[in-house]
Amino acid sequence: MSETLNITTLDGPDTFDAYIARPAAEPKSAIIVIQEIFGVNAGIRRKCDRLAEEGYLAMSPDLFWRIERGVELDPDIEPEFQRALELMGKLNQDAAVRDIEATIRHARTLTDSGKVGAVGYCLGGRLAYMTAARTDSDATVGYYGVGIDELLREKDAIAHPLMLHIPTEDGFVDKDTQKAMHEGLDDHPKVTLYDYEGLDHGFATEFGKRRDEEAAQLADKRTAEFFRKHLL
Repeated sequence: MSETLNITTLDGPDTFDAYIARPAAEPKSAIIVIQEIFGVNAGIRRKCDRLAEEGYLAMSPDLFWRIERGVELDPDIEPEFQRALELMGKLNQDAAVRDIEATIRHARTLTDSGKVGAVGYCLGGRLAYMTAARTDSDATVGYYGVGIDELLREKDAIAHPLMLHIPTEDGFVDKDTQKAMHEGLDDHPKVTLYDYEGLDHGFATEFGKRRDEEAAQLADKRTAEFFRKHLL
């Protein structure tokens, strides 16, 4: 069952929408799904629905609401891709992480255990790293996060498990950035990095031409096992 929920910002009184997918049974824990630059579109909602099928309460907050509410863009349509880049450039990422934190707090009240994790893609992969460093998320996963090398100074604040999926031919994350991520995080006791040789950005998208089925299934299997270990 899915619906749209209204979340209050940490400092109020503003509110923003979050897509929520509920499992058939009472959820033991929840996972926040952090959007790509394309908004809470069909692909992100499908990520939530899949997590609900696995028994989690899944929520995806609209992080573009301060710029434009209800954004849904298709990465395979060039004008919409360009619009997504514009929105990303305007996004206050610090405020977005606070909105993720507000969603985490709300989700804790809706589960038996109170445990809440997060998973993000693209822009959401970067925000997932920031979430791991700045919030109390119990377990966090980032897919093809951009610019994480710029955030390595925050690594000592990561207190709960974090997993990052890194395609080695990511058009938005060059080899030097990947090297810096490994050098900065390989020895971190809470962080696990997985490389995906020869793959590009967006390989685990639910829909569209960017998806690589075999790699997506492998990464999602690792993510599922990670969440089972830390959230259930």
